[in-house]
Amino acid sequence: MNRTTLVCVLGLCLTLGLSRAESQTLPPLSAAWDQKAAADYLDGRSAWWRTWSVADRDHDTSCASCHTTMPYALARPALRPTLGETGPTMPEAALLEDVVKRVTLWNEVDPYYPDQIHGLPKSSESRGVEAILNALILSSRDARDGHLTAETRRAFENLWKLQFTRGDATGAWAWLYFNLAPWESEDAAYFGAALAAVAVGIAPDQYASSAAIEDQVASLREYLLQDYEDRSPFDRVMLLWASAELSGLLTENQRQSIVDGIARLQNDDGGWSLTSLGSWKREDGYQPDPGSDGYATGLIAFALQKAGVSPTQQSLGRALTWLVKNQNPTGGHWPASSLNRERDPTSDRGLLMADAATAFAVLALMQADPSSNE
Repeated sequence: MNRTTLVCVLGLCLTLGLSRAESQTLPPLSAAWDQKAAADYLDGRSAWWRTWSVADRDHDTSCASCHTTMPYALARPALRPTLGETGPTMPEAALLEDVVKRVTLWNEVDPYYPDQIHGLPKSSESRGVEAILNALILSSRDARDGHLTAETRRAFENLWKLQFTRGDATGAWAWLYFNLAPWESEDAAYFGAALAAVAVGIAPDQYASSAAIEDQVASLREYLLQDYEDRSPFDRVMLLWASAELSGLLTENQRQSIVDGIARLQNDDGGWSLTSLGSWKREDGYQPDPGSDGYATGLIAFALQKAGVSPTQQSLGRALTWLVKNQNPTGGHWPASSLNRERDPTSDRGLLMADAATAFAVLALMQADPSSNE
């Protein structure tokens, strides 16, 4: 079944007006988009990131990132079964080697952005970001392998030592602020805390219920739930994802309320726009593209499925159709543009948002495809 045929079949399913309680088997999505091209794009970008001077860090490592490294580490393994791969690719292995090295040498490696160069409090912000991303990347690896390794336990030890224990941010971590939306903006610490919850929730060997971290996890839960109804839609999407991994974080009514609110923001073409998920106003007057993009659509489609929404539900089905239609036919990636400034979409910096978009589009489409789990 080719892409055009598959899209038509999906469109037929949607015209049936499926309710959220109804279920219908979708045809394999693997026939509708190019997994090999997506994998090649992700591998190429991960390899480029490690050689880019801006990402270079001490001890011959590169920094982890919310747009390229972390999404790649989560998404790339999902493509292995359909591509006939038996283990990590070279870019995956290099990424993991960097993370393990920095976790092991935690007290010796420099922060991503030292205070001496970038000013206070960039060292503590850098440590908070890195601790969360390291724990998530290694926990995701261990979840696939089924056992929590010593280096991942060390990553969690580094994480918990940096968790705030007093003040309004109790339960969260310091997070980098560069006035860059959505990941380095004023309220982005919530995004980081949600990622930490995902890391804890997916860790094998029942790590989340360990007595040794009971108080820390309880504090994290309280932070995520505090006034969550007043947070941006972007934050609520992250909370929805976190709740799917960290058991008992949301009640069913709370979960459904978030799902319904997200559905109301969906565009007529079936996608979502990152611009509608928060207040990203800039003092310089820059206006980002208001149209549907791959990052918002992929992230939401993935989070909805993790939270139990069926791919046959109308809103989610339309989003998956949008993803199928909008993969770049030559580059293998999905479109997304900066919220902060206009960039050449074909440049290395201009593709940073597409890195995240492609990873979450892959996660969403693979999650929806029954054949990928056979």
